[in-house]
Amino acid sequence: MRSRVLSGMRPTGAMHLGHYHGALKNWVRLQQEHECFFFVADWHALTTHYEERGVMERYVYDMVIDWIAAGLDPEACTLFIQSRLPEHAELFTLLAMGTPLGWLERVPTYKDQIEKLKDRDLATYGFLGYPLLQAADILIYKATYVPVGEDQSSHVELTREVARRFNNLYGRGSDHDARVAAALAKLPKDDARYYERQRKAFGETGSAEALAKGEGMVRKAAAAVAGWSSDDGELLLGHLKGSGQTVLVEPQALHTEVLRLPGTDGTKMSKSYGNAILMRDEPAEVTKKVRGMATDPARGRRTDPGDPAKCPVWQFHKVYSDPATQQWVVEGCKSAGIGCLDCKQPVIDAIVKEQQPWRERAEAYLTNPKQVHWIVEMGTERARTVARQTMKDVRTAMGLNY
Repeated sequence: MRSRVLSGMRPTGAMHLGHYHGALKNWVRLQQEHECFFFVADWHALTTHYEERGVMERYVYDMVIDWIAAGLDPEACTLFIQSRLPEHAELFTLLAMGTPLGWLERVPTYKDQIEKLKDRDLATYGFLGYPLLQAADILIYKATYVPVGEDQSSHVELTREVARRFNNLYGRGSDHDARVAAALAKLPKDDARYYERQRKAFGETGSAEALAKGEGMVRKAAAAVAGWSSDDGELLLGHLKGSGQTVLVEPQALHTEVLRLPGTDGTKMSKSYGNAILMRDEPAEVTKKVRGMATDPARGRRTDPGDPAKCPVWQFHKVYSDPATQQWVVEGCKSAGIGCLDCKQPVIDAIVKEQQPWRERAEAYLTNPKQVHWIVEMGTERARTVARQTMKDVRTAMGLNY
């Protein structure tokens, strides 16, 4: 069985090259290796842009078209819209009942975003709670991995803490001890004694080796013990760590390669800064934008030598150019043997070549929007099946299944 991956993006409309190389390229690869769920985080967009209701629908579908154009296959992964699944909001609400306020206030991006978005009123419960909503998005699909850059690791760690707290609070029913005893009784006596030794060792010393040995024994039982169930396995794995049954899975951060491309002015690429090269820009537009890119300030004249490390265009060469071209750029720039427009041309050619299949794949959906709607609808229904089962488990654990 393939492990499950979950990730999402706020709908900002058409994607730019920074989105592709920063996340989408990894998603395309991951869909071949894992069971992937990718969602449009439209509720998350409202945590900072709650007044912008008029453009949300267009932004959502423009973004999904770019996802598919980049290579996401609706047959190989599940694409869906967050707001179409009220189960996300229900889990968010239930998790909020037991999540300490201080956990949310200490998330690094909380104060950082308040500082960066001073023009917006972010003194809202939705903004404070968005890391918990993000945790609910992940936990409701019992995802094993969440692909993130280093700067987002704190969000995954919060999710792990929330899951751990929930399992400790609600993973022990009134019949917990009896169920543990019944599961242990299914094991051969030597295996049951071995399990207890590892559990005691882990509880007393925190030994990672003891935990691994105990987990290995439980997994072996799944294949070797008659009458063994997945519930027995989950129960003993939780008991081994001193917690209850694992209702919500603690995800791991999947640190994928993140390539950060600057905008045409050398700052972070962003449509709001007016410095982005869009994934589906026409060749003429790409040429215009790249030719107008900022370069090393030292090259005021064609005959002035420069330093590629101080030029935003060099970051594109590191992504798009082969070693021979990169060497040509370094030598030509430092000796003033080539001009800035000469340096930019291989980047233009490479971007246009990369974009061609994206524009071709997107054309079918731009001319038939209902096809995109259908893809999202099918993905949403697949996601709903998983989300509903998790909420059934959560309600049962919390005693809300009356």
